[in-house]
Amino acid sequence: MRIIGITGGKGGTGKSTIATALACELAKTRKVLLVDADVDCPNDHLILSIERSLLKVVEQRIPAWDLSKCTKCGACARVCRTNAIVSVPGSNPIFMENQCNGCGACRLVCPSGAIGWSSKEIGRLFSGKRGNIDFLSGELKANQPVSEFIVNHLNEEMEKTGRGYDYVIIDTAAGTHCPVIAALEKADGIVAVTEPTPLGAHDLEIILQLLEKMNKNAGIVINRSDLGDKGQIEGLASRYGARIVLEVPFSREIIDSYSGGKPAQIANVMSILER
Repeated sequence: MRIIGITGGKGGTGKSTIATALACELAKTRKVLLVDADVDCPNDHLILSIERSLLKVVEQRIPAWDLSKCTKCGACARVCRTNAIVSVPGSNPIFMENQCNGCGACRLVCPSGAIGWSSKEIGRLFSGKRGNIDFLSGELKANQPVSEFIVNHLNEEMEKTGRGYDYVIIDTAAGTHCPVIAALEKADGIVAVTEPTPLGAHDLEIILQLLEKMNKNAGIVINRSDLGDKGQIEGLASRYGARIVLEVPFSREIIDSYSGGKPAQIANVMSILER
């Protein structure tokens, strides 16, 4: 089994287009698992016209107060870094669970042992299928602060089911924050999708710096490669020891496929794997 992460510092470069196109091409001869790990804004199921089924509700621990033990000292509010707890002198703590990340600092400092554990729903996992492609995705519930928890649960599901596949394709979120790191942890091949613009080059360098810290090598896909200056991208590839594995010129057909909820057909997309 080979695990390929499709990522990129900048949003809108075409990560999902590349990930779904690669999955569809591989699925002609191989068994493929596609994992949409962009849990803040998953859309691979829309591109592939997959009807998702609920697989699992993801919960996170949150504190719960036994107010009969609470001394109203305010210690819990003082250590809460997400401002989920408000303390008014002489009153019970006010808890705003949507802001809580479940760190447990409040429970540790409570001098009267008044804080235990409860839980809240923070997101869901879904599954689906299209031909020879099995599909997993996660979705963070609105107003919840910690999307990497959903990605961690996706990784657990991938561990359970992934051994029966020839390829696992992981489509990450944009950026270099914790959910992206969590999604790329298990990848043994990574592709950074960018575009030949100053913004594309800037954010590509950030993702290449992250991958360097993670001790992972990357190939580079230049999307809309004929609409800008590729020199910046080529310079970054040379500086970070990353090979440009695919150039995708601007295509009205690809845009029409994306807009119509259909996977794009991209020439030489399999060259992504030749590294």
